[in-house]
Amino acid sequence: MKTYIRAACIAATLSLLTACVGAQPALPTTTADQQPTATASQAPSPMHSGEHGAMMKDAPFDAMFIDGMIVHHASAVAMAKQALAEAQRPEIKKLAEAIIATQEAEIAQMKQWRAAWYPNLSDTGGMHDVDMGPMSVAAGDAPFDIRFIEAMIPHHEGAIAMAQMALQKSTRPEIRQLAEAIIAAQQAEIEQMKQWRAAWTK
Repeated sequence: MKTYIRAACIAATLSLLTACVGAQPALPTTTADQQPTATASQAPSPMHSGEHGAMMKDAPFDAMFIDGMIVHHASAVAMAKQALAEAQRPEIKKLAEAIIATQEAEIAQMKQWRAAWYPNLSDTGGMHDVDMGPMSVAAGDAPFDIRFIEAMIPHHEGAIAMAQMALQKSTRPEIRQLAEAIIAAQQAEIEQMKQWRAAWTK
């Protein structure tokens, strides 16, 4: 298979760090014939926890990674879209644009993999042994731009933790390549956000 998105993610991040301009990644490709299907959802209700726990135990790691990362990316996209509407600083808006472009492309690719590799597998519930970080921008008295940074840094850290686990446990090169791209892109964005926070809260 081709290397799907790694170069696009790193290029988008480098562009963001040097010029604060989000890069639109190339749309990923896949060899799957199947159409994407609905994937990850939130944790199961208590009445189904035993059945779901057994299913998760037997589910392939790569399926759990895909289900968890789709949900995680979707929350990042939602936070970034909120930033486009509410952020005051152009740097945050450009970061939000980069997050939306990169992570929506990754979501589309993961859905194609999910449909191709696990067409008959029910939702696994994702990776519940990893702290995925906040899933929304909290309300508060601080300016929105600072609240966005305070939410997105640990959110990115959660994605990195998931990706690092994928490097250890994944059996598919496509997932490992995606994990490497996530780590590179989101670590760079974390460093940029920390610099902005330090400069804007003096």
